[in-house]
Amino acid sequence: MKRDLTTAALGGGVGGLLDAVYAIVAWGLIPGNGIPFVFQSVASALLGLNAWTGGLRTATFGFVLHLFVAFVMALVYVRASRRLRVLVARPVLMGVLYGLLLFVIMNFVVIPLTAIGYRSPSAWGFWRALLPHILILGPAIALITARRDSKPIS
Repeated sequence: MKRDLTTAALGGGVGGLLDAVYAIVAWGLIPGNGIPFVFQSVASALLGLNAWTGGLRTATFGFVLHLFVAFVMALVYVRASRRLRVLVARPVLMGVLYGLLLFVIMNFVVIPLTAIGYRSPSAWGFWRALLPHILILGPAIALITARRDSKPIS
């Protein structure tokens, strides 16, 4: 279990950090937003409108929350890979598919249950949210899991 937690921390950490960089470039560099905006928007899932008035404190909370969610996503993948060996045998394909699954779960299950609620995205917003899940987050988790896998593939 300790190895699984370490693998999840690495996979979630790398995937979460790369996703954070993507979010900063995609949303944080828009005039009027800024980097704190990106992570305050994450914090708003739990804090609601209070996230926007908390400054660096709520931005930091949002960043930590973002990394925690990525860790949980990675831990689910790592634990599933113990039984579904295809997850480590075909990490690129499975990473893309896992990223798609994460996108669907986050946007149509998790976020609607938060203080943010469901918001129908524009076509451009949909793709800007989908792409990092299928190109960055899912593959990072899958590749790191496969690299650190200790069981031989049968």
